Amino acid sequence: MDRSISATSQGRGIRIGIGLCLLSMFIFAAQDGVTKTLVQDLPIAQLVMVRYWFFLLFAIVFVSMKGEMRRAIKSAHPMLQIVRALLGVFEIAVFGLALHYLGLAETHAIYAIFPLLTMVLAGLVLREHVTLRQTIAAVIGFIGTLIILQPGMGVFSVASLIPLLAAFMFAMFNILSRKISQTDSFGTNMLYMGFWGAVASTLTGLPQWIMPTTHEWGLLLTLCVTGVAAQLLLLQALKYTTAVILQPFNYSLLIFASLIGVVWFREALDGFLIVGSVLVVVGGIFSIKRFSNGNS
Repeated sequence: MDRSISATSQGRGIRIGIGLCLLSMFIFAAQDGVTKTLVQDLPIAQLVMVRYWFFLLFAIVFVSMKGEMRRAIKSAHPMLQIVRALLGVFEIAVFGLALHYLGLAETHAIYAIFPLLTMVLAGLVLREHVTLRQTIAAVIGFIGTLIILQPGMGVFSVASLIPLLAAFMFAMFNILSRKISQTDSFGTNMLYMGFWGAVASTLTGLPQWIMPTTHEWGLLLTLCVTGVAAQLLLLQALKYTTAVILQPFNYSLLIFASLIGVVWFREALDGFLIVGSVLVVVGGIFSIKRFSNGNS
């Protein structure tokens, strides 16, 4: 009886976690829709600067409420923290640049390769063991990306390489996060990313400042609030279930972004984009899915 109740409770927790994860992915996709709207009239550096100052404020309040400020400002890897923060700034800027030139669906379809890039880089940089299954998954994802990019087909766009660069930068960001998180706390990671991100983005964003309209201020505020809200929802989802269970549902971001692109920006989805996206997602899910007997 107790075992049955425990299984029911666990199943309910998993469903709640998946629901929170899906909501988080939808908010991330909507946030990118707002970004795509804003980058048409405002400098990307300005948007990044506003987001990082808001994030720094949130990080300070978050760490202070936990009473961990004194411990959080000390890092075992201060230089890696700075490099990681700078990577985060430039990755957001490059992704925003991609949204300026490409559609929401195409940008996310190419960017979705980052989990597989992270896996490959983990093997090369962190010397983590990469299984045959993961190698096959990386090849599948790479083929999917090539189908989307269509090199040599006469329709290749150099702009398509922008989200690929963003994906590579975010993969490196994740690699540094793994290494740093072995010694530094979550609060330390937030403070360093917020502070150095705000400093770096201000140096580039302030000289390019354009006074936003009332409507644009509203979108900027929405961008900041939704960014924090989506992160908190994702953290809450992890309290209900594991990252391994949630990982496949992270690819719903591509689906939500494609729907928003079609409905909001009247984007057209061609066959190459759809087939390539499916392969990228299949590769990503295949890399983390384990056999029922636990072997990978």
